[in-house]
Amino acid sequence: MKKPLIGIILDHEEKGEYSAFPYYALRKNYFDAVENSGGVPIAIPYTLSAVERYSSLLDGLIIAGGNFDIPPAMYGDKTQHAKTTTKNTRTDFEWKMTRSFFDSGKPIMGICGGMQLLNVILGGSLIQDIETEVVGALQHEVNDRLKPAHIITIEKNTKLFEIIGKDKTGVNTSHHQAVKTLGKNVIVSAKSDDGIIEVIEVTNQHFCMGFQYHPEFLISNEDKKIFQSFIEHCQNFRQVDFWVI
Repeated sequence: MKKPLIGIILDHEEKGEYSAFPYYALRKNYFDAVENSGGVPIAIPYTLSAVERYSSLLDGLIIAGGNFDIPPAMYGDKTQHAKTTTKNTRTDFEWKMTRSFFDSGKPIMGICGGMQLLNVILGGSLIQDIETEVVGALQHEVNDRLKPAHIITIEKNTKLFEIIGKDKTGVNTSHHQAVKTLGKNVIVSAKSDDGIIEVIEVTNQHFCMGFQYHPEFLISNEDKKIFQSFIEHCQNFRQVDFWVI
């Protein structure tokens, strides 16, 4: 049985420590999590002309996080918070890739900003800055991603509960934005104690889940189960798609 091919959209910088010239990059954790769970990770650059080819080749898609935000105008906000920074080229490519995967029904996992993108594409909105907009919020900008920062409570009768089999788990955290209003066919799978939405699911898709935290660090058995389930869904979809062809 061939392992499923999982596309992971890269980040992009104009210049930085790696090079004084434009480059693509992404943390190794994403690729390791896919490989350790039984998939083959494929790095995806922003080649707009190849979106449909990517979509037909790949069995699953991961929209990774990054140090940037979705343009507020995309979800109807007329003002932009001082901490909001954008990468329009990346967002445009991710938008088109996600739409293509929605059309095909292939599995999607959105992580951090990737979860926010899923919600916005489907008509939802975002909290631009938790610290200034949510009274009594927990500290969500904790950079140590190798240990749990807070607890999330998981809704029963959700795919997430089905995957991990418990209603509470500890997660890491490193974000200043969050889902505000839900998009079409989006449901809440889990929240933190301050009411911030931590996991979402898109109910009319084969497997489409968004995680506000970073399960790719695999700091718990629950994180490992999430990636294993994602890869299993990609494998199952691959087999069905193969026989249909």
